[in-house]
Amino acid sequence: MSTQNVRLEVMQLLEKNIDTFVENYLIPVEKIWQPSDLLPDSEKDTFFEDVKELREIAKELPYDFWVVLVGDTITEEALPTYESWLMDVEGVSQKPDNGWSKWLRHWTGEENRHGDLLNKYLYLSGRVNMREVEITTQYLINDGFDPGTDRDPYKNFVFTSFQELATYISHNRVAQLAKKFGDHKLSKICRLIAGDEMRHHHAYSEFVDRIFKVDPSEMMLSFQYMMKQKITMPAHLIRESGESIGLAFEKFSESAQRIGVYTAMDYVEILQKLIERWEIDKITSLTDEAEKARDYLMKLPSRMSRVAERLIVPSEEKLFKWVQPALVK
Repeated sequence: MSTQNVRLEVMQLLEKNIDTFVENYLIPVEKIWQPSDLLPDSEKDTFFEDVKELREIAKELPYDFWVVLVGDTITEEALPTYESWLMDVEGVSQKPDNGWSKWLRHWTGEENRHGDLLNKYLYLSGRVNMREVEITTQYLINDGFDPGTDRDPYKNFVFTSFQELATYISHNRVAQLAKKFGDHKLSKICRLIAGDEMRHHHAYSEFVDRIFKVDPSEMMLSFQYMMKQKITMPAHLIRESGESIGLAFEKFSESAQRIGVYTAMDYVEILQKLIERWEIDKITSLTDEAEKARDYLMKLPSRMSRVAERLIVPSEEKLFKWVQPALVK
């Protein structure tokens, strides 16, 4: 049987439990928070006073913080790109009885709230150039996204397991910084978003865990493949108006590293967490090729740590069209 046919069989096997995954890892629409729960209520007479208070508190947040918050917002708002990419994975289809498409629609519905909430906060804050932010978001959706997984579900689930944990770390750190600077409402916003990301991380990690139990060698090779080519961030193609694809991402990454929101060492620690979560060292019945892949993965965190420790992040803030210093100060 071909590798592709085996993957399809495994996806069909996992699909039998899709309702359980939805129930365990997602929250019903009527019970989960919505963006309007966390922002000034436009129906209340106190709306303008509440917005004024939000804007005053926002003045205390530093430049790199705004850059990172904008980058996180743009990443969240590009959800149409991510859903269309995942809907093309082997074993997923638009047919009404396909369980995987149900999972992806429900997952997207939860994720979509993040961009809506952050976008409205940025708009009300008065600290960013919203037109430039909107241009970058449209560019990111136009330019698409290629995580290097093709239609392979095994590689895609490694990617999503990694990325959901990375976005948890980023939003959680932003929440901590917002609290430090006295913006408790923004801190709560980012903390709740981080909570969603962690639930989603656990879901995709379980998908991989179950695949390891039925197709361990191919899953191991897929894990190795993704780590060899490196996990690309969803926003790695971001660009500002008048720029070429990807030019803004390096500047954004440096801002995130300068304020400790997401660093090279975080990348290494996520890899280590996945190795431990999937108990890579204990998996049996591997082919010789998969054994070599396991050895590579087990040694990779220490190798990457040495590289991360030598990384020097520029101390100078790089200016974005999204965030003008005059708006922040």
